Amino acid sequence: MEAQVVTVDAGDTVREAARRMRSADIGDVIVLEHGRLQGVLTDRDIVVRVVAEERDSEVTVCGQVSSREVHCVAPETPVAEALTLMRRHALRRLPVVDGDHVSGVISLADIAVDRDPESVLASISGAPSSD
Repeated sequence: MEAQVVTVDAGDTVREAARRMRSADIGDVIVLEHGRLQGVLTDRDIVVRVVAEERDSEVTVCGQVSSREVHCVAPETPVAEALTLMRRHALRRLPVVDGDHVSGVISLADIAVDRDPESVLASISGAPSSD
């Protein structure tokens, strides 16, 4: 689980979100509104909802293009249950929410490493990015 959660405010620009993703070498940020989870913005959301629609990333704000149907798990949720939720909704990442606080993000790669540290996905997940 990524314990350091990268967040943006719903009113922050998509350009700012993309900069934070690049800086943290991640593919998504948690979108907050008044300090509460409002959505998740992924690199794919930016490509499909901003770039492909020729929207200006300096003007478009995260709250306009983030995925609002957010599935979450609690810190005590068993890994198998998180994996089932990810499969059911075709998710690669799940916010871990403790009360009103996003305490982390669990990824499919985290589960692969947990389940089988010698797997190909675990090896790829541990490799440095290629950029």
